[in-house]
Amino acid sequence: MKIALRVLLGYFLIVALAALLLGNVFVQQVKPGVRQAMEDTLADTANVLAELATDDLLAGRIADGPFARRVQAMARRDLDARIWGQAKRHASYRVTVTDARGIVVFDSAGRDVGRDNSRWNDVYRTLRGQYGARSTRDDPDDEASTVMYVAAPIFAADGTIAGVLTVSKPNRSIQPFIERSQRTILHWGWVLLGSALLVGGLAAWWLSRQLAALRRYADAVARGERAQLPDAAGEFADLGRALESMRRQLEGKQYVEQYVHALTHELKSPLAAIRGAAELLEGPLPDPDRARFVASIGAQSRRMAGLVDRMLALAALEHREALDAPAPVDLAALARTVLEDAAARAQARGVTLHLHVAPSLPPLAGDALLLRQLLANLIDNAIDFSPAGGVVEVRLQVQPDGLRIEVGDRGPGIPDFALARVFERFYALPRPDGGARSSGLGLNFAAEIAKLHGGRVALGNREGGGAVASVELPAG
Repeated sequence: MKIALRVLLGYFLIVALAALLLGNVFVQQVKPGVRQAMEDTLADTANVLAELATDDLLAGRIADGPFARRVQAMARRDLDARIWGQAKRHASYRVTVTDARGIVVFDSAGRDVGRDNSRWNDVYRTLRGQYGARSTRDDPDDEASTVMYVAAPIFAADGTIAGVLTVSKPNRSIQPFIERSQRTILHWGWVLLGSALLVGGLAAWWLSRQLAALRRYADAVARGERAQLPDAAGEFADLGRALESMRRQLEGKQYVEQYVHALTHELKSPLAAIRGAAELLEGPLPDPDRARFVASIGAQSRRMAGLVDRMLALAALEHREALDAPAPVDLAALARTVLEDAAARAQARGVTLHLHVAPSLPPLAGDALLLRQLLANLIDNAIDFSPAGGVVEVRLQVQPDGLRIEVGDRGPGIPDFALARVFERFYALPRPDGGARSSGLGLNFAAEIAKLHGGRVALGNREGGGAVASVELPAG
């Protein structure tokens, strides 16, 4: 499982658990909260009505006095109210009054007059000077039929409790408000959960993108490719810089080891020749032999100097990760210049140079000096392997995804055993004319230049005889 998916699932689990806990707390607290608010209102109402009912109860006219008439009129009043989207037409209060014994002497609903309510908590506790309230089902089998009762004492002139006034209200009358609050909480809870998941998904995507870029970079480095450090942010940028620093140190150490080993190996032969010639020159020699050994020392010295120069140039090229300032290059004009420089050498070997340029050749984004060296190496190689009277053909072609350069000769071609090794450093085939082998760095140098331009070089045998080097480069 990818790390981004693990992060997203973990984040989702945490958010879901938090949302579930908070949702349950809020939803479960809505009903008791609303009922507590209703009880508070009933307590205020009961005490106000108890004061208003005092005179009629003490005068013995509580059942048909002004208080009773006003309360009954309240029940007939059309409220025509709309509260939080809920229509309310009639008051849902019920008012009962008991005497000092707890016997009902007034009931706004006209049902329980004469009933002994002294056993109910609201009346029982109030008659004893305590706060009295209860919640009781009207229908024992219906949980939704509960009614809340809140009582207040009616005091006589001497301060004793002359009766109890109870205000009751069905709990179902506030159920729409409870359900509406719960729906609102759940709605916004889902919105917040969705927003949190969206943020988590974006964070996981960003994390996955950063890690994937660093992984691709590490994979490219492991394959030995030129890799550009990806853009990153925060700790990922620090990690990328650490990886880049580690890569450079490891590559530098490994490259130096390979460089020293290769250079040492290649310098052994000319050094041995120079040492042998020098030892012979220490003794008496005929002038022709002396001149020959001196010339050999000079040739081997030049070979060593050339080898060191090519190695330094190759080392500088291999350590470049990208072109410094690529600019449009006219490849056709560049090829003509390279062919003009090689014309004298080709003529001396009896080789003809031909250039074929495709029409509408687009410009190439790159380094003109490096591209010139690439072409020069391939053309020099083709001249070396061409027979006298042979033709070296340079073709510049347009491809759907860029440009293609072909340099072909009509020499002996490449043996099968050498096809896989021609781009190895210091690997060189003997020249057909028996001349000295090259340094074996030319094709490797050309391959590095092509790679630096985002392209590649291939070398193979040509139909009809000879070899052909092909370079594919992206147009710019």
